[in-house]
Amino acid sequence: MATDSWINETLYPDWGQRFLVKRELARVQSDFQDIAIFESTSHGRVMVLDGVIQITEGDEFVYQEMLTHVPLLAHGAAANVLIIGAGDGGVLRRVLQHPGVQRAVMVEIDGEVIRLAKEFLPGIAGDAWTNPRAEVIVGDGIDYVKRAPDAAFDAIIVDSTDPIGVGEVLFTDAFYENCARILTARGLVVNQCGVPFMQADELRETSVRRRRFFPHVTAYVAAVPTYVGGFMTLGWSAKDGTLHSVPVETIRARAAAAGILGQTQYWTPEIHVGAFNLPPYIARHLPG
Repeated sequence: MATDSWINETLYPDWGQRFLVKRELARVQSDFQDIAIFESTSHGRVMVLDGVIQITEGDEFVYQEMLTHVPLLAHGAAANVLIIGAGDGGVLRRVLQHPGVQRAVMVEIDGEVIRLAKEFLPGIAGDAWTNPRAEVIVGDGIDYVKRAPDAAFDAIIVDSTDPIGVGEVLFTDAFYENCARILTARGLVVNQCGVPFMQADELRETSVRRRRFFPHVTAYVAAVPTYVGGFMTLGWSAKDGTLHSVPVETIRARAAAAGILGQTQYWTPEIHVGAFNLPPYIARHLPG
């Protein structure tokens, strides 16, 4: 349906952004949330969940590349990867770009997000949905990690909404405790921790929680244009304290071996290493 209206994001009560809607493509009330997809004049197609911008065709590469390539290249030998959320398929696609990944399990609670992404945002996942190394489960990520066997995964990537509504349970002690249990000895988990200029409590509180179950907790940053407020932080929780400081030469060699070097739009070996050098206004919210 063609429109000439604006959509205003509702994440913050007193500040935000708006998009000129070229055409509304879908609006669905699922069992979990309100889902809207529209075509913008500036960012291509956009998915909105409960009034909050989740992904745009224009800048999805920033978030997806940093959420995926940083942990997998830092680990260097991740064969089994668990993805929680990420129903648009972009993280799954980029996980599968790593030839060393033998199995990528994606657990998304809202099947409508997957269905609508396949129909209206097919370029984000590409052919990831049919890749034989992928296992896509419509189900509860909390329940999955609770039931998964010990040491089943080398890396866990949590692509959730903010800790409100359907995404709230992915920021609890029980979830992080089970993540630690099902990870191998060098395992790590990354998760979005909000924009600290506006959501400092999210980074601070989740870091304290993660520190209870992981000896090495920090964060790294990505500048995603549609996540307004400056840097987005991605939480880093690892059993091995060396993984967040792998030398740039090693990262470059691993990316070249994986066929990723030169194929990205945001991630580079230098950005990978530099992303862990946090501005003081962000670093102060991490555990000492």
